[in-house]
Amino acid sequence: MWSPEPVDQPLPIVLLDHGGSGHKRGNRQLDLARWFATEAGAASVAIDGPYHGDRALEPTADYQRRMAEPGIEKVTDGMVADWLATLEAVTGLDGVEGDRVAYLGLSMGTRFGLPFVAAAGSRLRCAVLGKFGMQQPAGMPAEIDMRPRFAADAPRITVPVLFHVQWDDELFPRTGQLALFDLLGSPGKQLIGFSGMHAETSPMAVEAWREFVRRHLGD
Repeated sequence: MWSPEPVDQPLPIVLLDHGGSGHKRGNRQLDLARWFATEAGAASVAIDGPYHGDRALEPTADYQRRMAEPGIEKVTDGMVADWLATLEAVTGLDGVEGDRVAYLGLSMGTRFGLPFVAAAGSRLRCAVLGKFGMQQPAGMPAEIDMRPRFAADAPRITVPVLFHVQWDDELFPRTGQLALFDLLGSPGKQLIGFSGMHAETSPMAVEAWREFVRRHLGD
């Protein structure tokens, strides 16, 4: 967890999730946390995804196979439960304003973040999601296909959502990303698109994420 210093009033908080092969102390999490602390007066918290970071059973990039073994529903339910427990823990802290919470997670952060946002409901002010869709890459294990889960959870989301599409994404086809955006139940959803492949992230995109979160936490 990162927070501004000194803390002289209750802080809003941003839940930061990472992408595949990342971890909770990755550069993007650090950069975002520092910006929110210095520019938005907000705290941030991050946790590791399944089989990542401190949860990794051994140094390996084969996290997709590990998720397939117990089944993606079980892994997803576990990650949603972990985020709900994190939300409960941080909003119970002195100095945190429990009704001003945002979620930001793309790629694998959307794989698990979208079901979490649906489960958290009105406890969140907004969410930034994207770089994922309703069509998974051909080389990805069929057992970790998120389409059934997204079809059930996306319509349940009602908080404002900023959805980021990488226009030239070689992993998650644009049509599948747009289909997922269409499924979101939020009346306040917004779509942003940037040229480039999956791992590319324009500084303008990061700025859009940050300003979206700051605007909604400031309401």
